[in-house]
Amino acid sequence: MWNLGMCWKIYLRAKSSEHNDRDSSALFSKMQRFSIADILTKTLADPSSLWNLQISWQSNSHLPEDFDWLVEYLGDVCSNDHATAGDILVLLSSMSVSCSPAKQRPYIEKLIACMGSSMPPRLRHAALRAAHSFQEALASIDIVDDGDMVLTNFSPAILTAVCPQPCATPTDTGPDCFFDDDRDLCYLELIFALTRYSQWRPHLYGDGHIDRCSSIVAKSCDFDVYLYLRSVVPQPHPFYLAGIFLRTTSEEVSVTSLSSITEQQWWDTMRQAWHSAYRTIDNTHCVEFLPVLVEGTKKCSYQKGRKPRFTRV
Repeated sequence: MWNLGMCWKIYLRAKSSEHNDRDSSALFSKMQRFSIADILTKTLADPSSLWNLQISWQSNSHLPEDFDWLVEYLGDVCSNDHATAGDILVLLSSMSVSCSPAKQRPYIEKLIACMGSSMPPRLRHAALRAAHSFQEALASIDIVDDGDMVLTNFSPAILTAVCPQPCATPTDTGPDCFFDDDRDLCYLELIFALTRYSQWRPHLYGDGHIDRCSSIVAKSCDFDVYLYLRSVVPQPHPFYLAGIFLRTTSEEVSVTSLSSITEQQWWDTMRQAWHSAYRTIDNTHCVEFLPVLVEGTKKCSYQKGRKPRFTRV
């Protein structure tokens, strides 16, 4: 992290009143070239690393305040330097760090902006991953005075991060393809975390997240394909899908948003949720959800000629 420390020093120098605007711009440019991109050369070479890169600290002596300057820098560049903004977000999420309470409100606002539909895919996806690493603070929404802003603006921003043009014909290739294992796992884990809190649920439903989740069931919950490829480690997408449905679905919602799911897909989702549950065992909140999954499985009644019905439990 020596390079990151040097970035911080250059940033402070650029921000000081001792330099005019031209010098500051040169220093910002120098900062970008010097270190942040160097730290993330792996992500630049392999797009999938955006979702998987982890940077470990040698000690736990770092405080949230130590990263406030990165949030400030993000605010400086997110509108005109998308590559550097993406690097900052990947760096923050890869280190599993955030910022001080004083910077959380502007950080949330920048995450919303970076997930906007007009932003390039890498920046939107980097912001999604950063939101994922920030999920505990987001879920509780007591981190800022204006919690309504978070609920109203953040929920639709999450959707545009993975689906920037909902009315466009979905494709099977490219960064904005209809379904991507890594991207959609990050998305589902975040939505699963938010559904733990009742104040998020109406927004997630109203903003189209239940529709999005129901549309990807066929891609991630085909039990016959799983049995055919049972040597492959099962992915936990169905576990999170089951959790999202069980926590948010009422009788009214099941008739509308979930009408596209077939009987077989309902049962495949539940069966694969159990088959993949062990993949989530290191997450306390997933373990706490298991009794809900048990009750949901009991209540997912099957009758010939009728769909199994999910009931909120």
